[in-house]
Amino acid sequence: MTALDKNPDPGATRAPGEPLVVLSGVDKWYGDLHVLQDINLSVRQGEVVVVIGPSGSGKSTLCRTINRLETIDRGSITLEGRPLPQEGKALAQLRAEVGMVFQSFNLFAHKTILENVTLGPTKVRRQPKAEADKRAHELLERVGVAHQAAKYPAQLSGGQQQRVAIARALAMDPKVMLFDEPTSALDPEMISEVLEVMVDLARRGMTMIVVTHEMGFARTAADRVVFMADGAIAEENDPESFFTAPQTPRAQDFLGKILKH
Repeated sequence: MTALDKNPDPGATRAPGEPLVVLSGVDKWYGDLHVLQDINLSVRQGEVVVVIGPSGSGKSTLCRTINRLETIDRGSITLEGRPLPQEGKALAQLRAEVGMVFQSFNLFAHKTILENVTLGPTKVRRQPKAEADKRAHELLERVGVAHQAAKYPAQLSGGQQQRVAIARALAMDPKVMLFDEPTSALDPEMISEVLEVMVDLARRGMTMIVVTHEMGFARTAADRVVFMADGAIAEENDPESFFTAPQTPRAQDFLGKILKH
């Protein structure tokens, strides 16, 4: 995992700016199950926030509320100070500004890699095809799959497909990128190639909210680690402080179990 073994270039240190995504008093229920409990979280421009915690703690639900793939029952979520739109064109515009990478790639099987990446810019952003194609080739080059542009998703490995999914999200020029366990469906040898792309994005200053079980990524790329348990934020801190001296018994127990393996 070469990218994860390197310390970031000191000259490339990001200075997070103004609050970009703000969740205030967010609650969500599935029936009687209180899956998000009074969530208060502010993510600043250029910040990389990694959300970790045991399965069922609400991490993915939290991630999915930020582009309204999940609705909330109480509280508010704002992007650049504006409440998330409820539906229609405004919601489509929001999803253009909030890129999302899922654990299962979600590429269109019947379209080539190039077509997958250019579809959003041409249909939603109304970008001319030649301009969208040029940008797509640049992004596929950046994530290391430019030579696969004419192929279909089924012809690529899982790691390659996930890198295409990242390029597709970047093609919309999003203000923030959401990653919902982007490596959990990958074979171990493919995980590092996807994490390297994400580390590179972090170093370039992309605002990122990442739900992951990859503690190496959290240690290396995060500005802040948010630890969730039982639907609530139990603790948040910078990576060094969190991993070396967790403050809550729940986080201590969690780290004690996963860092032994």
